[in-house]
Amino acid sequence: MQKVAINWFRKDLRLHDNPSLDYLSKLSIPIINIFIWDDEESTEKPLGGATKVWLYHSLHDLNKQLGNKLMVLSGKAENIYVDLLKKYQIKAISWNRCYEPWRIKRDKSLKKFLETQNIQVRSFNGSLLWEPWNILKKDSTPYKVYSPFFKRGCLDSAPPRQPTKKPKTLNLLDFENKKSAIDDLKLVPSQSWAKIIPRKWNISGSGANEKKNIFFNSKIFKYKNGRNFPSMNSVSGLSPYINWGQISVNELWYKCQDLLKTKKQNVDILHFLSELGWREFSYNLLYHFPQININNFQKKFDNFPWINSESLIKKWQKGETGYPIVDAGMKELRTTGYMHNRVRMIVGSFLVKNLLVDWRRGEEWFWDNLFDADMANNSAGWQWVGGSGADAAPYFRIFNPITQGQKFDPEGGYTRHFLPVLSKLPSKFLFNPWDAPTDMREQASVFLGKNYPYPIVDVKDSRQKALEAFKSL
Repeated sequence: MQKVAINWFRKDLRLHDNPSLDYLSKLSIPIINIFIWDDEESTEKPLGGATKVWLYHSLHDLNKQLGNKLMVLSGKAENIYVDLLKKYQIKAISWNRCYEPWRIKRDKSLKKFLETQNIQVRSFNGSLLWEPWNILKKDSTPYKVYSPFFKRGCLDSAPPRQPTKKPKTLNLLDFENKKSAIDDLKLVPSQSWAKIIPRKWNISGSGANEKKNIFFNSKIFKYKNGRNFPSMNSVSGLSPYINWGQISVNELWYKCQDLLKTKKQNVDILHFLSELGWREFSYNLLYHFPQININNFQKKFDNFPWINSESLIKKWQKGETGYPIVDAGMKELRTTGYMHNRVRMIVGSFLVKNLLVDWRRGEEWFWDNLFDADMANNSAGWQWVGGSGADAAPYFRIFNPITQGQKFDPEGGYTRHFLPVLSKLPSKFLFNPWDAPTDMREQASVFLGKNYPYPIVDVKDSRQKALEAFKSL
């Protein structure tokens, strides 16, 4: 039996700045790179359809980078390692840590088992800037408010590790690779969207690098203000690549540090760093409060009088609410697998506060439709907008979809792009088409109730109902 080391790819699908792979590359024994589609993945929190499609293309790209030497396996992780132990003399196994509750539980159990087999097992931090258990208040309790978490907890701690380059030499074991192994996982559904939407993205390591370069060469210098305006396209667009680890957050952090040394546009660069900090905060909450994607962080919301109208939920999902900025956001989601961050807040507020729908229904829809669906970010984000989370928006902060559209899409470029039916309507009435004179609507070929819906709720009435419901807590 040949002596080998195993590198277990999980949410770190890259060769550069990969601590696990870097560690094994220095052991001078052949490495087997594996990816396991764990049966537990489909029972604890099944991946959403969009995320699985992204994973499918990412695995093919990673396999290509490895010269077709990625071993793709399916089953319970422990059973797979038992089978590998029968075929190889495994001297070392390593992986980069994941922080979803079910993965932490599985990894601890697996590590104990492997150590009983006299195997050296190592795990590394390959996806966060700081480990959640290291960022605590002085009384050793976790932070529940973002600002002190980032400023005192993170920035006053030891700096994140420096990123590493791709190992110069990788001694990869040449095994018989089953070419159809990735296809056999059946990650791509038969619906047409699963083939059409990915064409709008370069789902690969080179795609991640291209997005990163575009962002740091130009977009970041308009980031703080521009990120609020969806038509300005000043966001990084890196979140799906970060989600599957095709790009390293450590690399992004130190790229910002290099830019700061030039003393150019500090405010924009610092704001992007703070957004990386929000991601850390979300993971900190998930680690210390592992039920955050299931239970209200603030227990008083357990008694909230949700209405949960199925007909209204479906109209929200389809982008047929009658409020153009909301509908444009939902159309963007369904046609690109992505949604601009400002619009995420608007559509989330509308669902939870104007329609009085439980935030978990929104979280489920985003989980299934977003390419960047991430348990920590998705849960914390929805609880924030719903008012039930840590450091959440106050209950009386209810976004008005009319004024939000007017303020953040003043020229209407974003809304008209995703709602072409309204493309000829003057900007004055773009976000409240029902107020436009009938002849103006007809001239713009907008026929309410026919090719564009009337509003499904009145924003003023629904806002008042939400305030009364929140006050009842």
